Amino acid sequence: MVRILHLSDTHVSRTGPDEDGVDGVSALRGLLHDVRRVPDLDLVVVSGDIADDGSAAGCTTVRDLVGQFAAERGIPHVYCTGNHDRREGFTAALGHGHLGPDGAPIGRAAGLDGVIAAVSSVAGLRVITLDSLVPGETYGVLGPDQLDWLAAELSTPAPAGSIVVLHHPPVWTDAVPYQRSAVLQEPEALGAVLADTDVQAVLCGHLHHQLTAQLANKPVWVTPGVITRIDLTAPSALVRGVLGAGATIVELGRAFGPMFHTVHARDPRTGTEVYVYDPQTGSDTTEEVSA
Repeated sequence: MVRILHLSDTHVSRTGPDEDGVDGVSALRGLLHDVRRVPDLDLVVVSGDIADDGSAAGCTTVRDLVGQFAAERGIPHVYCTGNHDRREGFTAALGHGHLGPDGAPIGRAAGLDGVIAAVSSVAGLRVITLDSLVPGETYGVLGPDQLDWLAAELSTPAPAGSIVVLHHPPVWTDAVPYQRSAVLQEPEALGAVLADTDVQAVLCGHLHHQLTAQLANKPVWVTPGVITRIDLTAPSALVRGVLGAGATIVELGRAFGPMFHTVHARDPRTGTEVYVYDPQTGSDTTEEVSA
């Protein structure tokens, strides 16, 4: 069995708070503190939006905090880009995104122009990160070169199977306004590559709330955000962001698996409203929240 701590959307910036005034460093520290006793972890995955401002400084802060957690357990930590990230800042801090327990690079980069994709092996599990970032846009895209590379990597099974990590989910729900326009575009192209392969799960972030679905009969899991989460109890026309750091423990290679266990940081401010956004009017009400 392989156990993964899946984080996403840390949104740390060089100045501290994100664009909504939330302190991502405190949120990440609090979450890592609260999961410190989770046993038998083999890997930490961070599925994008690492730096709210795309800076190398923001990525470095996340790398150092997650890296210390991973080093204490002797396990690798793996990252992919999100829509808030910038490739130059990501590369400066994280290289191709696959780091060993000591912070040194592991695995190999895809070697594709203009994207940061890579592959490594952890306890026999093949870990593949994809780059769905479209600079300046909220939605994500995987180009044909990246999909061809993914198909080549998956053409031979791995001892413990594979996982694919990308920021933008290749699925959506109409329960959240505008979501379809913000996720991975043309998900069928990714599904065609994943079909009939050894991929056990597709791990994503971006939506700031937990969601499970399927693509080409492969489980897709969207982990909650670290910085904020989307409150689905808001009126159906609105998007409400609230405090409450979350993460997932992913279990692979066991009966009834894969399994996804959501964990939440213990924070008395959980549920405190940070912003309310109306996609129809474009109005955004944001509260400054000190952390």
